[in-house]
Amino acid sequence: MHPYPHLYKAGTTGGPTGMLTVSSPGLVDLPSAPPPEFDGPGGVWSPETMLCAAVADCFVLTFRAAARASKLEWLLLECSVEGTLERVEGVTQFTRYVTTATLHVPPGTDAGRAQKLMEKAEHGCLVANSLTGKRELVARVVESQA
Repeated sequence: MHPYPHLYKAGTTGGPTGMLTVSSPGLVDLPSAPPPEFDGPGGVWSPETMLCAAVADCFVLTFRAAARASKLEWLLLECSVEGTLERVEGVTQFTRYVTTATLHVPPGTDAGRAQKLMEKAEHGCLVANSLTGKRELVARVVESQA
């Protein structure tokens, strides 16, 4: 890992109506628009869905690092994040994030150890740690064949 601080750059371009283009140097552009809840068209990424996706992505990457350090064998981690957006004292903000994760492991894996590593990943996720909403982890371990 590189020493801190780490700097990341992203931006967006758009006109008075229509799609926006989210970009970052060296990455593929993403179309973006407001979600249907804000009268957007739906069917494209919105800032709200990107935020939830960032939490889910960070969780899986953090788990990957924790599992590697602990030498835990695993097959697949499915993760989704549901963010609750509310008005609080006149300010629209995310108040809660529920991370639902299903970890597929080989038969005979210590499920308790795997569960603890998922909890460690949730506590170590830098994106979620940067947010103010309450967090909940719903995690389960499933034995699967390779």
